[in-house]
Amino acid sequence: MQEIGTWLQANLGPWDLFGLFGQSMFMARFIYQWIQSERAKKVVVPELFWYLSVIGGSFVLIYAIHLHKIVFILSQAALPIYMRNIWFIWRGKRVPHA
Repeated sequence: MQEIGTWLQANLGPWDLFGLFGQSMFMARFIYQWIQSERAKKVVVPELFWYLSVIGGSFVLIYAIHLHKIVFILSQAALPIYMRNIWFIWRGKRVPHA
């Protein structure tokens, strides 16, 4: 166990922790969506899913830019879609329903 701790200390810097945080937020969205779908007994995409997508995706994108990895950067190309979905949610809350 001590060997794992030593390895982590030697290989995890502040940027790695930043990237791991982003990836954990990104993963949390799937777990949250799965739990909500199980409760509803149907596929549900809760509002929080989109917020976690933007937060996690943004952190991962910044981390990828720091690493200068184009494939990793392009993996976050869906960020505008997540933001657009949040815009639809906000717009739906502002517009009175008929």
